[in-house]
Amino acid sequence: MRKLFLIGLKDLKLAFRDKAALIFMLLAPFLLTLGLGAVTGSFSSGSSSIRDIPVVIVNQDDGQLGNALVELFQSNDLATLVEPTVIDDSAAARQMVDDNEAAAAIIVPAGFADSIIPQQGQTASAEVVQVELYANPTAPTSVSVIKTILDEYINQVEVGRVGGQVAVTGLITSGRIQVQDAAAMGQALGVSQANQAGQSTSITLKNVTPSGEAVKFNMLALLAPGMALMFLMYTTSNGGRSLLTERNQGTLPRLLVSPTTGVQVLGGKVVGIFLTGAAQMLILILSTTLLFQLQWGDPLAVLVLVLAAVFGATGWGMLITAMVKTPGQVSAIGSAIMLTFGILGGTFVNLEAMSDWFRVTAKISPNAWGVDGFTTLALGGTLTDILTPVFALLIMGALLFAVAVFLFNRRGMMKR
Repeated sequence: MRKLFLIGLKDLKLAFRDKAALIFMLLAPFLLTLGLGAVTGSFSSGSSSIRDIPVVIVNQDDGQLGNALVELFQSNDLATLVEPTVIDDSAAARQMVDDNEAAAAIIVPAGFADSIIPQQGQTASAEVVQVELYANPTAPTSVSVIKTILDEYINQVEVGRVGGQVAVTGLITSGRIQVQDAAAMGQALGVSQANQAGQSTSITLKNVTPSGEAVKFNMLALLAPGMALMFLMYTTSNGGRSLLTERNQGTLPRLLVSPTTGVQVLGGKVVGIFLTGAAQMLILILSTTLLFQLQWGDPLAVLVLVLAAVFGATGWGMLITAMVKTPGQVSAIGSAIMLTFGILGGTFVNLEAMSDWFRVTAKISPNAWGVDGFTTLALGGTLTDILTPVFALLIMGALLFAVAVFLFNRRGMMKR
């Protein structure tokens, strides 16, 4: 065990003596985070949150459901989250979105309510008239919030529609109402459900931590972890690259001739990569905390998540090293993996706005799990709330390391 840490500490010292490596490990993610923070306005005030999202609503339906949707967006519960504007012209609403004056436009077409709650004497239409959400692609986060509210409302309406049909059928079957009274009863239930949909929503904003302290979410709490985790992949792949460099330079064979087994050498290299990655992450967290007063969350939970994220990234670094033959290949593939995982992990795109298959694919990267955990902590979460990403990262690192050891043994890299 002592040899493992000695080899690991030696690699840690070498990494921090390399000026080029320091630029990519610390300076690059710090400057990129600083630049993105300035662009998003994160330095303009003590904290920035998702609030006052401009949304345009065009209600062309005279029924209860269209009015209930407007009332929902104008309710006190959503007063600080959205800033709705109600107009009559759908073309003007779309133009406001195109001109970046609104994050999205919600257009309720005529006949929407009647397609769900037919008037007495009318027959229910075969298809429900669809509400249109015209979104601004440059505001994915705001659009995601608006879509979540709209989906919640539509879901409540659908539940009410199905529930009304079941209730009316049950009343007819039990003989409590006659068939000719079914339409009137269905309309009454539908109107009641529409009013409930407009007055209630399960969407809540978590504004306090479990201890009762107010949550101050800064956009840097999302940007900084994404950048740190992306460049963490550079650190882990660069650590694996040093293993191949030492083999080509003859340092590794001389080390294996000493009373040190191949397992100890490989373990020491892994410890070195892990310590370097952990030091990189902790330095970036400490610097953003001191310079920008960025609140990362519960210190113990942050430390656990950092160690788990570094472990998962180290597994990828060792797998890349085990699959290639030259240091140059490690650098090329490592850079490609770094950028790919940065995209998959949500460093450049909002995962909530992406398709289901993209979000599932993103889970192969430690970045996605790490960003998920850090965002949870920044919003007031505790260690218990991030157990899923922590365990996912630990399992990922263990599986990748096992595959890497198998490939190393197959190639005979760690033999004398």
